[in-house]
Amino acid sequence: MCGIVAAVARRNVVPVLIEGLNKLEYRGYDSAGLAYLGDSGLTRLRSVGRVAELASQADGKDAVQGIAHTRWATHGVPSERNAHPHISSGLAVVHNGIIENYAEIKAELTALGYVFTSDTDTEVIAHLVHHLLKTTPDLFDAVRLATLRFLGAYAIAVIHEGEQRIVVARHGAPLLLGLGSDGNYAASDASALLQVTRNMVYLEDGDIAEITQGSVRIARSDGRAVTRPVHESSLSADAVELGNFRHYMQKEIFEQPQALANTLEMVGGAQAIQPQIFGAEASELLTRAKSVLILACGTSYHSGLVARYWIEQLAGIPCTVEIASEYRYRISVHDPEQLVVAISQSGETADTLAAVRYAKERGQHMTLAICNVAESAIVRECALRFLTRAGPEIGVASTKAFTTQLAALALLTLALAKQQGSLSVQDEQNHLNALRHLPVAVQKVLDIEPQIEAWAQHFANKQHALFLGRGHHYPIALEGALKLKEISYIHAEAYAAGELKHGPLALVDRDMPVISVAPNDTLLEKLKSNLQEVKARGGQLYVFADRDSEVPESEGVHIVRLPEHYGLLSPILHVVPLQLLSYHVALVKGTDVDKPRNLAKSVTVE
Repeated sequence: MCGIVAAVARRNVVPVLIEGLNKLEYRGYDSAGLAYLGDSGLTRLRSVGRVAELASQADGKDAVQGIAHTRWATHGVPSERNAHPHISSGLAVVHNGIIENYAEIKAELTALGYVFTSDTDTEVIAHLVHHLLKTTPDLFDAVRLATLRFLGAYAIAVIHEGEQRIVVARHGAPLLLGLGSDGNYAASDASALLQVTRNMVYLEDGDIAEITQGSVRIARSDGRAVTRPVHESSLSADAVELGNFRHYMQKEIFEQPQALANTLEMVGGAQAIQPQIFGAEASELLTRAKSVLILACGTSYHSGLVARYWIEQLAGIPCTVEIASEYRYRISVHDPEQLVVAISQSGETADTLAAVRYAKERGQHMTLAICNVAESAIVRECALRFLTRAGPEIGVASTKAFTTQLAALALLTLALAKQQGSLSVQDEQNHLNALRHLPVAVQKVLDIEPQIEAWAQHFANKQHALFLGRGHHYPIALEGALKLKEISYIHAEAYAAGELKHGPLALVDRDMPVISVAPNDTLLEKLKSNLQEVKARGGQLYVFADRDSEVPESEGVHIVRLPEHYGLLSPILHVVPLQLLSYHVALVKGTDVDKPRNLAKSVTVE
C-alpha cells in the first residue's frame, strides 16, 4: 500500500500523475514513484520522502500513458530500491496490499532465472506477468492469469512497452476507474481523479479492467465480461483543499459542526426516529436483535466503546466491542440473532472487512456498516448501512470521522431502543432535540481553542502523559491519548480513573502531565477523588470540566471549562478539546501534523 494513480490520455499525463499523488499524500507514505511510456520506451522515476521530490524529477517529462504510486512500507524498509513501480523487462507495476504467498512465487521465478532487486512482495507481480506473457501474449489475459496465483489483498496497475493501454485488477484493496473526456484513468481514491473527471466506476473484488484513451473493458478473473455502473462523484475539489488553515487536521477539527449537521440532516425536522435510515430491512433486524457486536479498529474502535454504554443503557441489550484484527482469530460464540456493526471511516479497512466476512461465514447475517464512503467494500458487504457525511478526511489522525461516527451510533442507539420497546416518546423527543443542537454545542467548544493552545507549551518537553476518564468518557480518554501519541510522538496512555490506584499511580510525578475529562455526571464525585490522588503525589492535572462541574482550579490543577454539560452526547463534546490539545502540542513539538511518521490513513492490509 498506499496510493495508486494511472492514466492513459490524449494529453501529457505526467502532471496528472503527480497531482494525483499529491491528493493521496494524506494516506501516509514513505516513498513515491512513477513509470511512463514515452518516445524512448519505459522510464521509471523514484524517490524516498515526499511527492515534491518526485515532482522535481518529473518536471518537463511528457507521456500519454503512465502509472504512479505512494508506498507505505510492509515488505522491505523505506528505500528507493523498494519504492514502486517495479519493473520486469519493459513491464512496470504498482501495487497496494500484500501478496501473502509471494515467497513461494518468488522461489519459482528465481528458479526460472528472474533476478529480484527489491525486498518487496510486489516485484513478484512484475516478473510473474512478464513470464506469463511468453505463453499468453495478451497483457490483459496475462494479468488475469497472474491474479489467479495471488493469495492476499491487492490493487495493481500494469503498463507494458508497445501497449497503448493499462491493465488494472483488485481484490481486497480499493481501486476505481475515472472516465474522462480526453482519456481514462484509475486510482485507489476518487480524490486523486477529481482534477480530470467526476465519472467513476468502482471495481469489485475479482475485477480486471483494461483502460485505453477511448475505452474501458472489465472482466472477472475467469475471463467473463461484466459491466459496472458509472457514478458521478459528489466529492468537491474544494473539500480536499487546505484553504486558510495551517493543516488539514486543524481544518477538519473545525469542520465538525458542519459534518455533524450533514450527518444528522435526516433527523433535522423529524418528529421521531425512523429505523429505515439504516436500510429497508432495519425495522425487522433491529427488532430481532438480541445483542450487538461492534467490530472496528483504532479510532473507530473507541467510538464503538462509547456506543456500548449508550446501547446497554437505552436499548437494554448486551453490547460487545471487539478489535477487528483480534476477533476473527479467536474462537467465539456466534449468535444469528446478534446485530453485527462494522465501523470504518474508509470502508476498506482490511481487518474490519475480514472480521465482517468471518461473522457472516458463521451465520451472522444481521450486519450494519457505519462508514464515510458510499461505494466502499464494507458498505457493499453489509445488509444495513449508515453513511456518515464527514466529507473527505485528509489528516491521518481522525477527527471529524470520529465525531460523525458517534453521531451515527447515537442514532443507532435510539433506533434500537425504540424497536426494543425501551424508549419513551418523551425521551425520544429529548434525544432528538439534543442531536439537532449538537452542531451548535460543538461550535461553542471550538471557541475555547485559545485556552487550549496556551496549555500546549506545558507539554513541549514532556515524554509521557496519562489520560483519565470514567464511564462513557473513558473511551474519550483513550481517544485523546491516541491522538497525542499519533501526531506529537509523546507516549500517552489512558485509564479508567478508578484504576489509578491499581498501578498507574506509580508513574505520577511532576513530569507526568495527567489529562482528565470531568463532565458533570453521576461519576463526577468519584472522579474528583481520583484527581486528588494525582494532586497528592505532585502530579500536574489538566482538566476539561463542564461549566458546572465545580472542579476548582489550584496550584498544579489547570482547568478549561466547556460551555455546557450535554448528557448522553457529552463524549462528542469532550473529545473536541482533546483533539485541539493534541494538535497544538504537535505544533509546539514541530512534528508533521497531517502525515505522522510510520502511519497510513487507510489501512488496507492486515
